[in-house]
Amino acid sequence: MIYKRILLKISGEALLGNNGESFEPLHYPTLLQYAQDIKDVVDQGIEVAIVIGGGNIFRGSNESETGIERAHGDYMGMLATVINGMAMQAILEKQGVITRLQSAISMEELAEPYIRRKAIRHLQKGRVVIFTGGTGNPYFTTDTASVLRAIEIKANLILKGTRVNGVYNEDPEKNKNAVQYHKISFQECIKQELKIMDATAFTLCMENNLPIIVFNMNEKGNLLQAITGKAIGTIIQ
Repeated sequence: MIYKRILLKISGEALLGNNGESFEPLHYPTLLQYAQDIKDVVDQGIEVAIVIGGGNIFRGSNESETGIERAHGDYMGMLATVINGMAMQAILEKQGVITRLQSAISMEELAEPYIRRKAIRHLQKGRVVIFTGGTGNPYFTTDTASVLRAIEIKANLILKGTRVNGVYNEDPEKNKNAVQYHKISFQECIKQELKIMDATAFTLCMENNLPIIVFNMNEKGNLLQAITGKAIGTIIQ
């Protein structure tokens, strides 16, 4: 194995499966497939932390359109990540994977508070740690939260699981002729304004030499293949 400790970032939209227009915020067959793929990785002795977005339940809205101010909307989004994290924890434990749910927002009845040293200790014991609540602050995306957590726990790699096969020059769900990059630099992503992650997340990765692999999480087995060095998705470094 190339990597000992990884952080997996799953977008909230990915939890809709391939049925993005569904009225159900969670697609349980997709959750089950993700849990099985994560178990395969854990069984190889790799330490796994997870950050899940909340876009399937609530996305930050334009204040002028909704009347919900940005900070208020961001807190709503943070709560959505806790719901997704609880669902992932439940499905993982059904597969026999021991997990710990941590939240940047205090809610002791549901999750441990985020404590860096405690999270690292869980990982060392072979437990999967799910980080929820973003950074605990508005105006920061879950992409930035995932990079911050990855740096704090000293992860070797970030894997961003999406519904597409990697990074493209345009949105492949809107343009079938979009061209996929197999390898690209952080500087190019920022220059081309590619919407894989926000500029803050890219900058943090660049400053800390932390590579990202963007791949299709909805294809079973892709996660393990990406970690073991197979040509899956797009690597950003």
